[in-house]
Order: sequence, then structure tokens, then C-alpha cells
Amino acid sequence: MAAIYSSADVAKHNTKNDLWVVIHNKVYDITEFVQEHPGGEEVLIDEAGKDATEAFEDIGHSEEAREFYLTKYEIGELDEASRKTDHKFNAIRAGELPVEKPKSSFWRVLLPALIVAGAIAYKFVLEQKH
Repeated sequence: MAAIYSSADVAKHNTKNDLWVVIHNKVYDITEFVQEHPGGEEVLIDEAGKDATEAFEDIGHSEEAREFYLTKYEIGELDEASRKTDHKFNAIRAGELPVEKPKSSFWRVLLPALIVAGAIAYKFVLEQKH
């Protein structure tokens, strides 16, 4: 059975030499990983002792980071009272580009049609004058 920690327990581990974070309600002791982190140690130290789910997801980590490193450093999970379910992030994976929402096709069709109709009407008016 996994160890259970509160947010207060995690908050005590907030230095470079004793660094815990929470990601998706799981607790990770990433002290050993601080100097190896490809994004630099500062980003980890900024999240030390806190819920780092949004920071982790917003940056777009690779599958290796998700599967290998998270599994390697997991030490437990948050207790029910400390769990968060209202994170706000756009989960992307390393190498992926954010997907653009399709724009309205109404104006994409109507605007060129109006331009063509206007050009034809203009030409017709010029021919009437001559």
C-alpha cells in the first residue's frame, strides 16, 4: 500500500536538498533529480513542496518523463482532504503542437462570394455606361 501524505507533509520538503512535489495527487521525492532536470533546477525549486500538476502539464513532458521518472520518484499519494481535482491546464506532450479550434466556415465561404459578386456587379455597371 502506498504511503499517504497531507499537503502539510509535502510543504515541509521545499528545498533543493529535500524536494517533494505533488503531480496528479501523487507525491514525488525528486531530490535526486534536481540537478539532472533538463529544464534546470530553478523550475523544480519554484514548485518545491507544492502541487506542481499545472506546471508539469503546461510544459509538455515526454512519455519517458511521465512513465520512467514519475514512477521512479513516486513515494505515495495525497490524503483525501488534500486532493485537488480542479487543475487548469492544457495537457500537451513533448513534440506535439497545440490544436487550433476550427474557425467558422460561414465567413470563409460568404466573404469570397461577396467579393466575386461585387466584382461582377461592378463590371456590369461599367459595361452599362459604355
